[in-house]
Amino acid sequence: MQKVLCVFGTRPDAIKMAPVVLELLRRPAAFDVRVAVTGQHREMLDQVLSVFGIAPDFDLNIMAHGATLAQITTRALDGLAPIFAQEQPDWVLAQGDTTTTFVAALAAFYQQAKFGHVEAGLRTGNIWDPFPEEMNRLLTTRLASLHFAPTPDAADNLRVEDIPNEAIILTGNTVIDALLTVAAQEHTPDDPALREILADPRRVLLITTHRRENWGEPQAHIAQAVREVVEAHPDTLAVVALHPNPIVRETLTPILSGHERIRLIEPPDYAPFVKLQQKAYLILTDSGGVQEEAPSLGKPVLVLRETTERPEGVAAGTAKLVGTDRARIVAEASRLLEDSSAYAAMAHAVSPYGDGRASVRIADALEKPPEPKKEWEL
Repeated sequence: MQKVLCVFGTRPDAIKMAPVVLELLRRPAAFDVRVAVTGQHREMLDQVLSVFGIAPDFDLNIMAHGATLAQITTRALDGLAPIFAQEQPDWVLAQGDTTTTFVAALAAFYQQAKFGHVEAGLRTGNIWDPFPEEMNRLLTTRLASLHFAPTPDAADNLRVEDIPNEAIILTGNTVIDALLTVAAQEHTPDDPALREILADPRRVLLITTHRRENWGEPQAHIAQAVREVVEAHPDTLAVVALHPNPIVRETLTPILSGHERIRLIEPPDYAPFVKLQQKAYLILTDSGGVQEEAPSLGKPVLVLRETTERPEGVAAGTAKLVGTDRARIVAEASRLLEDSSAYAAMAHAVSPYGDGRASVRIADALEKPPEPKKEWEL
């Protein structure tokens, strides 16, 4: 039996790791599973843990208001190191590109434990965009023993960086595992405002924007564009899920509040957020996870970023990069609202992000892992 310690800290981490944790728990003869959370996103993380019924064995609760990247990094490392020393895991698993993921990989290296990187190989090619996520990915790759690539493009990125082919496992994205499970369930939100939105006959525009590189003026441009699109299309209702970060709220709220067809809502729990995506006619987002989820629901996505580490969606036609320029956002959203053929082309494009069995493939690989060569042995 192998001891596996799964680490996550943010809401997206939890959504994408939950199916992996649950699949490992289904194999008690093969795995002794522990879960450690850093609490990098506190309330938003707890929401997801509740949806999937996961109770952490360790909770570092590192986040404090106004914490810097350096503080998050050192608090997570100081918190994880003694847990790893105590548990002596055979494998540490973490996903994606958060500071929690990079630190988990580093702490595993210090403990000489093998690290498995879920959602490995995503790249923009620009270490400053997104910041600090792109560098987190690069550093995590150098520390990992197994790389669970969600797409063929991600696997190719790893090969270009001289990762041995036997250490790369093509799995699909675990977010699709989580999404399809929740989307198939009946769910009525407790919040009456959400119930009202889900029952509204108008076309819903769902907007999420929170990324560090969009703080300030870029987010102001996004908000101005949303308001302009809504005013030009009377049959639309814009729903803006406000990230808890006060920097984001201080920018978006003054521009978007007070409009009769714009709803500013608290970030919903994962299950009602999936239902909001199912309800939406069009999604505008800078979230990586939403870029992956929406195509599986047949929802066109306008990506509010200049670059994306998920180019497969753009290539497949399910997503389009529009950046943060107000005029361009307005033009692209209006085209999809007014041109039914353009809308259908995006809505009916095939999602490139997997079939919902990524967590099964990850567990299978851990049961009989390859022996990746060390770089100094090549």
